[in-house]
Amino acid sequence: MQENLPKAIAIAILTSFIASLVSALTKFLSTHLSMHVIICLQYAVGFCIAAPVLFRRGKGLAAFATQRPGLHLLRGLVGLLSYYSFYFSLLHIPLVESQLLRNAAPLFVPLVVFLMARVGIPKARYLPLSIGFLGVLVILRPSGGEISLWHLVGLSSGLALATSMVSTRLLVRTESSASIVFYYFAIALLVSLPLAVVNAAAAPLYIWILGLLAGAGLYLAMHLYTLSFRYAKPSAIAPINYLGVVFAGLWGWLFWHQTPDLFSSIGILLVILGAIITLYLPDTDKQ
Repeated sequence: MQENLPKAIAIAILTSFIASLVSALTKFLSTHLSMHVIICLQYAVGFCIAAPVLFRRGKGLAAFATQRPGLHLLRGLVGLLSYYSFYFSLLHIPLVESQLLRNAAPLFVPLVVFLMARVGIPKARYLPLSIGFLGVLVILRPSGGEISLWHLVGLSSGLALATSMVSTRLLVRTESSASIVFYYFAIALLVSLPLAVVNAAAAPLYIWILGLLAGAGLYLAMHLYTLSFRYAKPSAIAPINYLGVVFAGLWGWLFWHQTPDLFSSIGILLVILGAIITLYLPDTDKQ
């Protein structure tokens, strides 16, 4: 794979913008549909797009062959878990905070790399990781002596996303982008479908249309997200995703009049600072 950091950054910025729109749309749809139905609908749309794309690019059924079925399964399951955690946290905490906790993934990437690839965490990364986790603690500050459960759910989305990012980086070494995206949507759809069937309910036509648009947006974001890992490592790309926090803050302010309080703002800045610092560290890891 040829490294091209500027190209990877440009793709990551576009991915963050599209993903933030999908998140805002999902938050709106949740007032009309079960979150299980919304998630399944988005994956169904993505699957319907990804399957013919892979078929055409691979010239038939041979395109569906894979050398890494286990890694595809892992990526599909943790990706689904990440979206479930993120979307359900959206129902209970401000959009910007939920987006920030999901985008705490860069803080977990070194740990995931160590567990999956046995690559140690360089000492130079201890400082930004400490700053970032301090920011997370500020955001998770106890309210009435207890940490908000839904903030922890949002944070678990970040851990699952970090696992997905590292899995994607490993997959692009042997798999095409079309194959990676197809198996992600296929696995996530298969797992989410039973819950969607149980929780299905009637809704206005325009809600279903918006759900289809959200699914198309998710596919596009996932395709760009996967493509970016062909040009740079997770540790370089992940911090760029913090632009999604900025976009989420904008949508939260415009549509729901949500503004973070002082402590949340401090925590957000600390997490983003910790992630940005990693961009300027020596490239000592081998992800």
